[in-house]
Amino acid sequence: MSGHNKWSKIKHKKAATDAVKSKIFSKLVRLITVEAKLSGGDTNSPGLRMAMDKARAANMPSDNIDRAIKKANESSENMENVTYEAYGPGGVGLIIEGLTSNRNKAAAEIRHILSKNNASLGAQGSVSWGFTKENMEWKPSTTIDLSDEDLEKLSKLVDALEDNDEVQEVFTNAE
Repeated sequence: MSGHNKWSKIKHKKAATDAVKSKIFSKLVRLITVEAKLSGGDTNSPGLRMAMDKARAANMPSDNIDRAIKKANESSENMENVTYEAYGPGGVGLIIEGLTSNRNKAAAEIRHILSKNNASLGAQGSVSWGFTKENMEWKPSTTIDLSDEDLEKLSKLVDALEDNDEVQEVFTNAE
């Protein structure tokens, strides 16, 4: 009876990959919706074009992209960009970018995730001095060499932050 549960193995693998894809797609839809609202639905605007390119790079179907743009015109919910600066394991700097409709809730969630992973929220400008912003991404101008233990803690922290729906991207200056 070899291979008896082949279908169930496939089903569970597919469910896991679909869950990961869904998480990525929901973040991209949120980004596209915000950029479409800012640009008034003009697909030639740089911000919306960048968001659409990110979605295409993640193999998001064009139907989903079009629906997200249409949703921006119909939605009355105001999403805003937020940027948090934090210090992680070994003194590494973190810049956390997100989209939220409620700044206070997002800040509380980020603060909770950071405190659970022995990291701390910093003031505006406390970490960003060590980064430069190029093409909508933060590039570290100074890097910090971390031990293997601190790298593992940092990886766990970044994963926890990226699991939050409101966090779009996390940038670090770890080497």
